[in-house]
Amino acid sequence: MSELYIGVMSGTSLDGLDIVLCNVTSNSCELIFSAEYPFDAKLKEDILNAINGQTTLRVIGQIDARLGKLYANATTAFMTHNNIKKESVRAIGLHGQTLWHEPFGEYPFSMQLGNANILTAQTGVSVVSDFRQKDVALGGQGAPFAPAFHQEMFSKLARKVAVINIGGFSNITILGENLIGYDSGTGNVLMDLWIFKRKNKTYDKNGEWASSGHVDANLLNKMLSDPYFQKEPPKSTGREYFNEKWLEKKLEGFGHLIDEDIQATLLEFTAETIVSEVKKSSADLAIICGGGVKNIALMQKLRAYLRDIEVSPSNKYGVNSDFMEAMAFAWLAYKRIHKESVNLKSVTGARENSILGCIYE
Repeated sequence: MSELYIGVMSGTSLDGLDIVLCNVTSNSCELIFSAEYPFDAKLKEDILNAINGQTTLRVIGQIDARLGKLYANATTAFMTHNNIKKESVRAIGLHGQTLWHEPFGEYPFSMQLGNANILTAQTGVSVVSDFRQKDVALGGQGAPFAPAFHQEMFSKLARKVAVINIGGFSNITILGENLIGYDSGTGNVLMDLWIFKRKNKTYDKNGEWASSGHVDANLLNKMLSDPYFQKEPPKSTGREYFNEKWLEKKLEGFGHLIDEDIQATLLEFTAETIVSEVKKSSADLAIICGGGVKNIALMQKLRAYLRDIEVSPSNKYGVNSDFMEAMAFAWLAYKRIHKESVNLKSVTGARENSILGCIYE
């Protein structure tokens, strides 16, 4: 039996809000409608300030409510534009906006804001949210979640498949007898940060600015020597680790470099951290999804460094690369509504697979 689910996703890049309507069954997830909505610039600024430690409890509460309103307004517009009746939608899967991800230490947690009560109150549709905390409570990383959906969508391919999602951060899924997945490192986050800092642009279109510079081998090696890349999976990361302070620390002693050479090195850094993990697998097909697909220079590097295997956007295999993550949360909402556990323990390190998410009726 098929049901309609909406998926709502805003990623670590804070560059937009993706919304999808999917027809979901026990063994399929079909995209029907999709749209991207702009992310509020002032809200983005306030979120980044909060992540960098310049915040109060009052500001955190306000960000939660402002995000809830942003999600609700965009979802309402999406439903109106596509003539989607609330009675036809079983539930909305809402990831929320990650402010801090720390699934280790004495008090492990992963914080996503975006008030689900506001979303269900405005749309009249049940919402499933807070997906990550149960996995963390079971000793897992609470991330990445994409591998379970990648397995659902691509396990039928008669190939040895690696799926790489390149958003603000990059995660890799290796499909096989045991599902493997983890964050390989940064995606667009440092490149976006640097071009905004130096040119007041939100992203480097097609990687053009990076392509105008030259890679500095010494800076690249300093970044690649970061302890994160020596850690064994399960592992996950975010802005709480790879951020402006991290970049400033790595740039110490490199004041002689011009801006575009730093951008070129950041792009090379993202490419090499992805390629290194793909080469550890036996994949003969690398499926790429997420915003990184649009970075022509990055895709050219991946194909050049992985010339012995096929590197293709997920669109070629029937899944829209722009909306893969939003689709994943529509699918995860289906799993929660039907009280089905999610196959993630081999990815996150949790003690067991479990039912994930809280329902806001």
